[in-house]
Amino acid sequence: MSRATITNRLFTALVDDTGDAGGLSQAQARHEPANFLRHAASLSMSKVADGLIDPKLVLSWLLTHLGASTFFVGLLVPIREAGALLPQLFTAPRIQAMAQRKWAWAAGCIGQGAAAAGIVLAALTLTGSTAGAVICALLAVLAVSRSVCSVSYSDVLGKTVGQSRRGAATGVATSLGAGAVVIFALVLITGLVDRPTLVLVAIALAAALWIGAGAFFSTLWEERAPGQSETPTLGQLGILRSDRQLRRFILARGLLTATALAPPYIVLLGAQAGQGAFDRLGALVLASSVASFLSSWIWGRLADRSSRKVLMFSGMAGAVALLAAVGLDLAGASGTIWALPLVLFVLMLAYHGVRQGRVIYLVDMAPADNRATYTAVSNTVIGIVLLGSGVFGALASLAGPHITLIIFAAMAVASIVVTRGLDEITD
Repeated sequence: MSRATITNRLFTALVDDTGDAGGLSQAQARHEPANFLRHAASLSMSKVADGLIDPKLVLSWLLTHLGASTFFVGLLVPIREAGALLPQLFTAPRIQAMAQRKWAWAAGCIGQGAAAAGIVLAALTLTGSTAGAVICALLAVLAVSRSVCSVSYSDVLGKTVGQSRRGAATGVATSLGAGAVVIFALVLITGLVDRPTLVLVAIALAAALWIGAGAFFSTLWEERAPGQSETPTLGQLGILRSDRQLRRFILARGLLTATALAPPYIVLLGAQAGQGAFDRLGALVLASSVASFLSSWIWGRLADRSSRKVLMFSGMAGAVALLAAVGLDLAGASGTIWALPLVLFVLMLAYHGVRQGRVIYLVDMAPADNRATYTAVSNTVIGIVLLGSGVFGALASLAGPHITLIIFAAMAVASIVVTRGLDEITD
């Protein structure tokens, strides 16, 4: 059986519709089956690497183990989130000027791999505040490299995979990546391997996976296009004035950040209830990865039909989970073995739905020749929102986790109303 036959059979098995490749040129459509599998494989490796080096869980545990102060631990998530989003306004014009944008994604992956390898080296040779400062600096390099991947990926996906199959490509990749991270989480929980050793091996594997993903993605067949002139950095923000749908999409996405910001407060409920088995490093990684594994492929296929409805359903699920967390705690059930893990699982289902829906909606909504700018502007605004969430978190902590989670639930409900007003793009 020839390689082309195997490729076509895999492609047919993974997508709903193998008909017209909407949005692709004739030359690009001929290469779509192979490109679809390259997207799935490369993105899978990147997703596994993301889970193995999760700053909220893995790196925070590592810094604590190395004796770094809570100051450096507290910097991890803001560095990772802001570093991955805010630079996009500056990198997008340069990527937009490239004839083939796959090289930007490949270079960003290799940069993340190099930074992850540096983190392993720092952990082996440094301790205390020195280790904290160096690892935070390397995480900043990783985050900026990730920003290059983020701003280029939507454009490459739109150029190389048909409109009705983009969600399937990202959904398959996310589920495959999550399946591998489930194994990592289970090993963490069982304690079969010395935890410091396991964490360092996991980060080293993440480095190798990112470098491999970048190399494999570079084999993608991407039609050369005339490089566009670079738009002035601040000039890109002009699309916010001219595109009402983009403004509404960004507002919905901002409200849906509640699904990403709420998990620490659910963990806090468990800690206050004396739920010692709710291991932050093991159980959270497991809940997130299992939810991703079970839902991402389904979310992706649904997003190919209507990414707008995926965002709405995700907002509903997030609101239900957050209100359930408060209700169960008030009922005295937070200390049970099932309550908060179940709530966190549902919340992670919503979170991964948001991730799938927003990517596909933005790719389908943005003009084909301006996707990088749309991605950069959207991500920059959300980066500012996430930076502001640090201040919000500090203020909300004074009111307690109940009030904070109710506010997040209200944000999720409001996102449903805003998303309902978006145009329906996909069939």
